[in-house]
Amino acid sequence: MSDDSGRGRHRTVGASERNVQFARKLRKDMSLPEVLLWRELKGKPLGIRFRRQFPVRGYVADFACLEVRLLIEIDGIAHDMGGRPERDERRDALLKADGWQIIRIAAKRVLAEPLQTADAIVSLTQRLRDERCSPARKNGRPQA
Repeated sequence: MSDDSGRGRHRTVGASERNVQFARKLRKDMSLPEVLLWRELKGKPLGIRFRRQFPVRGYVADFACLEVRLLIEIDGIAHDMGGRPERDERRDALLKADGWQIIRIAAKRVLAEPLQTADAIVSLTQRLRDERCSPARKNGRPQA
């Protein structure tokens, strides 16, 4: 018998309890671009479920669609400074090796066009979903 008091288990991907707690904190302190984008993605557009501040391995992705293994990062100016670009590259390489696809979107784009940005994300996710379910694929893998 589970001791989670009837609550569903939180699905994470290789995330520690510490990382899950950090993600919960980040959900309460989202940046303005993240809030604007979440307003558009949270209603399951086209039946696609997105998660915000999703813990994966030792990281927290801004948004994720688990169905197609897509992580979405909103990059503000801090991502261009210091050692951050190299850190982002290492993180992306590690997550890609685990089968995740990562897209990075400039925060200024989300601020200028939140609805269009969300529409582009949903369109990409729909394409990935269609590719995943196409007859030319079996068990989620392309057939030769």
